[in-house]
Amino acid sequence: MDNSKSKSVILIGAGVLSGTFGSFLKNIEPDWDIKVFEKLDQPAMESSNEKNNAGTGHAALCELNYTVEQEDGSIDIEKAKEINEQFEVSKQFWAHLVKNNEIQNPREFIHPLPHISFVQGTDNMKFLRKRYEALSPLPMFEGMEYSEDFNVLKKWMPLMMEGRPSDQPVAASKINSGTDVNFGELTRKLMKNISEHDNAQVHYNHEVLDFERRRDGKWGVKVRNLENDTVDYHVADHIFIGAGGNAIPLLQKTKIPESRNLGGFPISGAFLVCSNPEAVKKHNAKVYGKEPPNTPPMTVPHLDRRYIQGEESLLFGPFAAIGPKFLKNGSNSDLFKSINPSNVVTMLSAGIKNMPLVKYSIEQVMMDKEDRMKELRKFVPDAKDEDWDLLVAGKRVQVIKDTEEYGRGFIQFGTEVVHSKDNSVIALLGESPGASISVSVVLEVLEKNFPQHKRKWASKIKEMIPSYGHSLIEDSELLKEIRESSSRELGLEQ
Repeated sequence: MDNSKSKSVILIGAGVLSGTFGSFLKNIEPDWDIKVFEKLDQPAMESSNEKNNAGTGHAALCELNYTVEQEDGSIDIEKAKEINEQFEVSKQFWAHLVKNNEIQNPREFIHPLPHISFVQGTDNMKFLRKRYEALSPLPMFEGMEYSEDFNVLKKWMPLMMEGRPSDQPVAASKINSGTDVNFGELTRKLMKNISEHDNAQVHYNHEVLDFERRRDGKWGVKVRNLENDTVDYHVADHIFIGAGGNAIPLLQKTKIPESRNLGGFPISGAFLVCSNPEAVKKHNAKVYGKEPPNTPPMTVPHLDRRYIQGEESLLFGPFAAIGPKFLKNGSNSDLFKSINPSNVVTMLSAGIKNMPLVKYSIEQVMMDKEDRMKELRKFVPDAKDEDWDLLVAGKRVQVIKDTEEYGRGFIQFGTEVVHSKDNSVIALLGESPGASISVSVVLEVLEKNFPQHKRKWASKIKEMIPSYGHSLIEDSELLKEIRESSSRELGLEQ
């Protein structure tokens, strides 16, 4: 394949990952042709939508599932350090776009917000104290506080302490440098940025139907225009599948070897939402708790202050459910259509191995509002039924694959990048913390799938990501400099 000429790239799905990848390409290869195809009538209507995800940027400041207690009692903090660095990389890219007027008004998508970890019970208190002792000396977690004092906790999170017995064993850690990110609004800004590029076209109401590998090595892409029910064929050197839950079925249609022995387990989400101003003003933080015993990481309860289109609210959840749709706007046949001879054993193995997850999901489906309010009152003892309404959120599709380490039917939690051997097909699968670390994911895609351009692109990427090629984990002075610069551009100064 001749890599010296201009390339054509098709992005499938108008979510945060496609928006990020397209914005990168616009900057590093302005002569390349970019086409975006989105089935719905506007961007960020599925996983990236602000009402379909928890929203706040995952920076490992409060998420306890990123700091796992080991058998010897020590706390493994490596994942927390990695995610914190990756979120700083995302902020650098967003700051660059703001500085260069490619996106405007950052306060429409990002706000400063303290992040708090909250636990109940003496065993969990010991865990949180050890976590605090492991993280707080590190420059990237500078400013973290820990307290078991009822009066201190009442100042940190008054809504959660009202009605709580003062002798209840509880503890919390707090760090003020967290954020609330509206990924729906960010995505809309990114897609607008792409659409204004001379060599880019963004098409809504267009559904990608199928793929054909051509003799010249390019890809033919069959696309239906849903507005006039016509079908067109487009040609691309590279296909980027960033279609959320629908990424797995689309990847399967390419028939590349890497799409075999791969499946997905769809999980619906729901949150309780409070818009009562009196309650909202008493909670100015994102608060993460500990996941229930024997449940997956996605079950971690959290209470978030949200800023959505000028309105402030509280979200509590998540509550899980199972269903066959791969997208909120999908079909009840999605799951069954995704099962084929190459992955049926993989899927069956996953079902057998993960019965606790299936059982948990069924129990969640059976919950009524009273049951959900009981869970909420573990966080907000005085929560009133009339203040909280149920919001059905988006879909997550957990990647199921065969691995040497875990055997058949391993459920992958997190973001998975799948690409063809010749790097012409790239698919982004999985879930959280995907949106928060989307820039690092795209950097991984660029480095692994376009290695011949790495030297050429390095200086431009360095301009957009000043820490590129350096470790923010190891270089505390660079970390401080980067944080100050990003915060200034994004309006996050405390």
